[in-house]
Amino acid sequence: MELNPKLPPHNIEAEQSALGAMILDKGAISDVVEIIESGDFYKEAHSEIFSAILRLYGRNEPVDIVTLSDDLTRAGMLEAVGGIEYLSDLTSFGVLSTNARHYATIIEEKSMLRTLIRTSSEVLERGYDNEGADTLLEFAEQTIFDISQKKNRMGLEPIREVLIKAYERIEALYASKASITGLSTGFKDLDYKLSGLQKSDLVLVAARPSMGKTAFALNLCQNAALRNDASVAVFSLEMSKEQLVQRMLSSEAQIPMQNMRNGKLAEDDWVALTKAMSKLSAAKIHIDDTPAITPLELRAKCRRLKMEKGLDMIMIDYLQLMNVSGRAESRQQEISTISRSLKAIAREMDCPVVALSQLSRAPELRADHRPMLSDLRESGAIEQDADVVMFLYRDEYYDKESERKNIADLIIAKQRNGEVGDVELVWLGQYAKFADKAHYVDEPVF
Repeated sequence: MELNPKLPPHNIEAEQSALGAMILDKGAISDVVEIIESGDFYKEAHSEIFSAILRLYGRNEPVDIVTLSDDLTRAGMLEAVGGIEYLSDLTSFGVLSTNARHYATIIEEKSMLRTLIRTSSEVLERGYDNEGADTLLEFAEQTIFDISQKKNRMGLEPIREVLIKAYERIEALYASKASITGLSTGFKDLDYKLSGLQKSDLVLVAARPSMGKTAFALNLCQNAALRNDASVAVFSLEMSKEQLVQRMLSSEAQIPMQNMRNGKLAEDDWVALTKAMSKLSAAKIHIDDTPAITPLELRAKCRRLKMEKGLDMIMIDYLQLMNVSGRAESRQQEISTISRSLKAIAREMDCPVVALSQLSRAPELRADHRPMLSDLRESGAIEQDADVVMFLYRDEYYDKESERKNIADLIIAKQRNGEVGDVELVWLGQYAKFADKAHYVDEPVF
């Protein structure tokens, strides 16, 4: 038996000093609570004293030895924390209230180390219990993610500092004379409307089946990678990697998908196919076809890619096929959790996340089949979390005699920082490809 087991990381003096500062100076309370909470204290008595201080502070009552001892007495905890003598001792350690934030930072650091140790111990114990590796990995990643989220909490920033950053960005954009501020979509009219795909934006592309949403999303990825040298992560929950690549080849080489499937290629097709393969093989497109991936797994893979090769865009096909850890009360709650997580990933990775989504059957039941925001399937939270919501609609899908053959409407139904409106695209169905309508106005449309 180990006679002198290691104690978990802690700093009693920092805990005492932080509490003493809070008792001596009410202003120190707000400094400390921005950084730590009661569970961060190593000593249980200190956690109880901290909670009592917050109770008094929350009621806007004075915080001193007398009021604190009275609150703890009523809670039946005064003797347990060491009595009034210990409360008095907390203020007599040569504490400087101006150092309160520093004391709190030390406490936070030790608390995080203890959490990591507990997590490691639990992973070790559960590993011996023959628990699945995927379950354990997800548990460990979630715990570490929670710790990092807590660590990265941001405080209030003076508007002067934010204004300086905003001005510098406007100045840089003016100097560059660029027509778009984000990542180009490859579609001129769409870039004009959106100014490109913006960093940290969650962009939702929704449509009924067979409208071409996967083709459109892949076109965005190809345009970003081939025209802008962007690093793109593609998460396909519905199609295999091979199926996606076949679509990309058809689009890039302009060889009909049907010919690709049955191998009926002409000599010219082989030349075009070789050129397309050469271009795509040099593109920074990374594909993952893990089914039912969780936001946590997706985030971990994106973090790794960002560290190793950079990351400029994420595409997910499609949102409703994602899974969440644990049980949710309803499918609607699950989708809300997923959409909220995807927005958090967009912010953390500092790049646009393009997520495809299904629509409910409501458009089928209306005379006007054009989609609306209320048609988003299973959760209104998707609409709330998304910065941009776009619907793909092709009139000829419902009306075979439509005069708008091969024309697709990209309906921008929501744009948090811009105007809504429609963009017309040409649908080259046999190539699984969309194109600017203006570019094809004088060309034959298949």
